Amino acid sequence: MKSHEGLVRLKLFQVKEKRRQLGQLDLMMGEFERMAAELDAQILSEEKKAGINDTSHFAYPTFAKAARQRRDNLFVSIRDLKAQKDDAEAALAESEAELAKAEALEQRDGKPRDEEMPVTDRRAMIG
Repeated sequence: MKSHEGLVRLKLFQVKEKRRQLGQLDLMMGEFERMAAELDAQILSEEKKAGINDTSHFAYPTFAKAARQRRDNLFVSIRDLKAQKDDAEAALAESEAELAKAEALEQRDGKPRDEEMPVTDRRAMIG
């Protein structure tokens, strides 16, 4: 049936879109983790230059303070992205289940329905 083909295509598109979104979230999380690691290295370097590791010390480098704040913000963003990813994975699982139902419906409706036809009608068709 044509209507089921359109439904299957729609569900397939939704599944592909959700997978793409998951991939983007993974890429963003990876990029943020890389940026946080770079900031860690810069913080250590700055602390080593200044010889001060105590963030409450009056002479603690302002660049290191700013880098720490950026790094902490990245960690918050990563945590938020993980929550979004969990939601996206749940939505993907739901979309995949809907796709499977639509495919099963299309497959069921695509088969001839001889078993549902009354015996007298089959005889009339045979001739």
